[in-house]
Amino acid sequence: MYNNILLTVDLSDDGSWKKAAPTAVDLCNTYDAKLHLLTVIPDMGSPLVEEYFPDDFEEEMTKGMAAKIADFANSQFPSDRAPNVHIGSGSIYKEILRVAEEAGADLIVMASHRPELSDYLLGPNAARVVRHANCSVMVVRD
Repeated sequence: MYNNILLTVDLSDDGSWKKAAPTAVDLCNTYDAKLHLLTVIPDMGSPLVEEYFPDDFEEEMTKGMAAKIADFANSQFPSDRAPNVHIGSGSIYKEILRVAEEAGADLIVMASHRPELSDYLLGPNAARVVRHANCSVMVVRD
């Protein structure tokens, strides 16, 4: 039923993967699917903010994130389920949707916190992914 499963993680928030990662691995085992792992480096939000950082800041941030996600992948997943690692940069939900398309994902597994009132008005990343994804999305509550 599933061939490519994309798991999204925020390495600065254990809640983004503590339940979602084992769920994704179980699904990969059940369907003999390939696991894809994505983390996103959020954009700075404004060109005004960017001018206060060194020119190579984004490149250095990407290198640091690549090392962190590689360590995470090696420590959290069995060798027979080693994921294809992806690093996005920019709008979180847009990067999730972009990588899902590129990876040919037929399922996105992601965690979501319990919604707050502001989330009902603005919509969290999980809600945006659910609304706009071209594949199934499993939201795992932390």
